Amino acid sequence: MAEEHPGAWFGFGFCGFGQALGSGRGPCVHSPEPLRVPGAETCHVSASWSYTAVVTRGDRAELSGSASGAIGDCADAWASEAALVVLRVGAAHGAELQVWSPERAPRGEPLWTHAVVREPARRQGGAQAGVLPLLPGACAYVSPRPPFYRPLAPELRARRLELGAEHAVLLGEAGQVFSWGSGRHGQLGHGTLEAELEPRPLEALQGLPMAEVAAGGWHSVCVSETGDIYVWGWNESGQLALPTRSLAEEGKTVQGEATVLTLDGPDLKGAAGGEDGGPAPFISIQSFPALLDLPLGSEAIKASCGSRHTAVVTRMGELYTWGWGKYGQLGHKDTASLDHPCRVQYFVEKQLRVKAVTCGPWNTYVYAV
Repeated sequence: MAEEHPGAWFGFGFCGFGQALGSGRGPCVHSPEPLRVPGAETCHVSASWSYTAVVTRGDRAELSGSASGAIGDCADAWASEAALVVLRVGAAHGAELQVWSPERAPRGEPLWTHAVVREPARRQGGAQAGVLPLLPGACAYVSPRPPFYRPLAPELRARRLELGAEHAVLLGEAGQVFSWGSGRHGQLGHGTLEAELEPRPLEALQGLPMAEVAAGGWHSVCVSETGDIYVWGWNESGQLALPTRSLAEEGKTVQGEATVLTLDGPDLKGAAGGEDGGPAPFISIQSFPALLDLPLGSEAIKASCGSRHTAVVTRMGELYTWGWGKYGQLGHKDTASLDHPCRVQYFVEKQLRVKAVTCGPWNTYVYAV
């Protein structure tokens, strides 16, 4: 069997602090551009608002933006405005989790350290999947704010954990989805706006094994093992691909529909019009998971969320984005926001298959071959 052609990373969206993102010219990039990390092969990217951490195959984290410099012996990194979390490996460190203040990394001393047992790296078609903030062994996760070490109940058997601005979403070993934290924008998916102090399973998704979870600023997305997409939370900028008033007033809403999963069964929410044929209801907050259809019946395999935008990779290697687009983070050569999935044409035109996507709050990074 022939080897797969080596791929490349691309970036688009906000780069106002000089973080690595395409050409780096100007405060934003409106269309995908190759990510340039001198003398290094990128295997994983984690982006915060003002800086980006690029992990290379040489176990090195390259920082750009408001935080700059390099951290050696680094197998994984997770960036946030409150803290930079890195997994250090090598003879000098064994395997150690470190939490740094972004403005001080990599100089001085970390805020907190914790010895861990390193697990083998997982790869996404040539790109390495970052595991943080879930700790190796899945017995705990690291928070960007004290206490940094947050234990998880063993019965959760977590295989993925994503942190939003105020909530957490966890994917269990058998495909169950749990959420906790603030629910004021419906981002927990339990049908209320109440907070949850402990991980609570999403009853609406019981019996539907999931393969991926993603947490945006105040919205959540998951992808089932069969390629279906479920969305819930805040829809202020169309990040759920449900009709939103702000875009309708700009004439950018399109007709479509989504199926909402409630405890009483599925409920079809149409964007084409109300039951009496009148204007469709706008959805600001979706507190239950809604089943979202991609154009042409495409099946999803991966998802990532920014602060108020969403990106999905399909089984055919296409990239769809929607939501807030002010800084070009949707990759459509403009700054328009969308409340419907739209394919990023750049990768189609370049005959590239997208394998992985990771969103920063206001930008997007993509690995394609």
